[in-house]
Amino acid sequence: MAKILDYPLIWLQGAGCTGCSISILNAAGPTIKNLLLEELIPGKRVSLRFHSTLMAGCGEEALTALETTRREHRGGYVLVLEGAIPTRGNGRFGSLGERQTTPVPIADRVAELGASAWTVIALGTCAAYGGIAAAAPDVCRAVGASRFFRSLGIETPLINVPGCPPHPDWFMGTLAGLLLNGLPKPEELDEFGRLKAFYGKLVHENCQRRAYYDEKKFAANPGEEGCLYELGCKGPVTHADCPVRLWNGGINWCAGCGSMCIGCASPWFPDLVSPLYEKTSDVTLPNIGAAG
Repeated sequence: MAKILDYPLIWLQGAGCTGCSISILNAAGPTIKNLLLEELIPGKRVSLRFHSTLMAGCGEEALTALETTRREHRGGYVLVLEGAIPTRGNGRFGSLGERQTTPVPIADRVAELGASAWTVIALGTCAAYGGIAAAAPDVCRAVGASRFFRSLGIETPLINVPGCPPHPDWFMGTLAGLLLNGLPKPEELDEFGRLKAFYGKLVHENCQRRAYYDEKKFAANPGEEGCLYELGCKGPVTHADCPVRLWNGGINWCAGCGSMCIGCASPWFPDLVSPLYEKTSDVTLPNIGAAG
């Protein structure tokens, strides 16, 4: 019988809402059962060693599993970071476990585990860029993984999978790619550390309402027929494949059901794409598909 290769995975949660975990639990194909209990790629499977929300163990038992994985699989495990990293006040805005009765800041855990990982997946906009956790006034001085690692000189390969929350396919596809092909090549990532396979085009380019924009037919209210740009749609400044991938098992997506894209996968979400329901100013829209 052929040997199955296990890929240990540690999942840390920083300053966030657990929404990214909930999104991944709703994955349709592969499902979370396929990810956790079966071979994601023939002959290769993920071995989830730590996830404070999902795991049955708690306290010292759970933390021992975390530390054992870091020690025994140095350079060979995947670290998934969900939520931003609080850096103010020596980490007192977020901690995970204790050492000799002293709380261990999430920032310290991320630094230790990130430096020893094979690769890091920053899952969700908070983990990737700071997101809502880092929005003004940012009392805990939250930062995303890229900025945090740069500040410490940690050079572990990092893949950003933004979204608030991210689509399950973006995470599953990223993980499957790692198991199948190894680390992505530099040309497969954009300037913000995202896989071009998922974030290579603007939402505006593939939006089903794009023809309305070309015809200058704009909706006056959410839910009405027409392009939603005048109502504040952030599709022209947001890279993601939501219009073609769709959500909830391929049922629909934001603009498809009458709402606006709020730019949740953007590195500038939420501060620089706010107010969410007002027209974005000084944006040069791509004239894709225009006649003449």
